[in-house]
Order: sequence, then structure tokens, then C-alpha cells
Amino acid sequence: MLSGFLGAGKTTLLDHLLNSDHGLKLGVLVNDLASVNVDAKLLETSVQRSGARTVELSNGCVCCSATEDLRQGMLELLGKDGA
Repeated sequence: MLSGFLGAGKTTLLDHLLNSDHGLKLGVLVNDLASVNVDAKLLETSVQRSGARTVELSNGCVCCSATEDLRQGMLELLGKDGA
């Protein structure tokens, strides 16, 4: 889990992890409080190149208004249907 203030380097670190040859399988769940998920767009090429699974959450705080979206996103990353 990456968390931090605006400009802290979260997207840069994740981009580095996605482009590194470390042999790990990664899943990326990108949460953005804005209606346009800027980080997901910035990471799109790196995610595709790495083969990581990705789920985008937009327009909500996962601790408050988007908790069900977070649950569904995690289940999707794990390859489960959420039932």
C-alpha cells in the first residue's frame, strides 16, 4: 500500500516498481479523489508493460464513501467475483 501527500512521490515509486525486473506479481488498485483518475492514466503504459492487474477507483475516499468499491476492487484483483 502506498499512501502520502500530493507530490510525495507515490506515482514515481509505483512506476519504478512496475518497470523493475524483480519477479514479483503485482496488482494495482488506484484510488483518486477526483472524477478523473490522473494517476491511473500516468501509470497505464507501465501497468500494461508489467502485466500487473489493475483496478481504478475514482471520485471517492476509500475510507468513507467508496468502501464497497474498495472491497469489489480487491476481489477483482484477486480474481474473485465478489459473491
